[in-house]
Amino acid sequence: MRISELAELARTSPRTLRYYEQQGLLSTRRTANGYREYDDVDLRLVREIRSLLDIGFSLEDTRPFVECLRAGHETGAECPASTEVLVRKLADLDTCIDRLHEVRERVRQELERINDDCPCD
Repeated sequence: MRISELAELARTSPRTLRYYEQQGLLSTRRTANGYREYDDVDLRLVREIRSLLDIGFSLEDTRPFVECLRAGHETGAECPASTEVLVRKLADLDTCIDRLHEVRERVRQELERINDDCPCD
């Protein structure tokens, strides 16, 4: 399939696909007339990349998942390097959630202080 077909099936743009190629995440074959040519494996790789980006992973974080799929694994998360990324991402999320809980508590306390100081009623 050509780049426009892959972009449509993967719900992205040809420009994005060329960027993935530049970053080494997507490799392309060229036809005799110079057109990029892709197959179903490439579609699967792009869908994996898009899925991970959609949930907050960086483009570089997707690399181990892509390499895992290229190695023939059923999912991109089956390899040790992918697992390391998942563990790190989970730790980052836990830190973020903890920080949000702290901020929420400070806002709640401020509202409580304002309500206590209010000469309302």
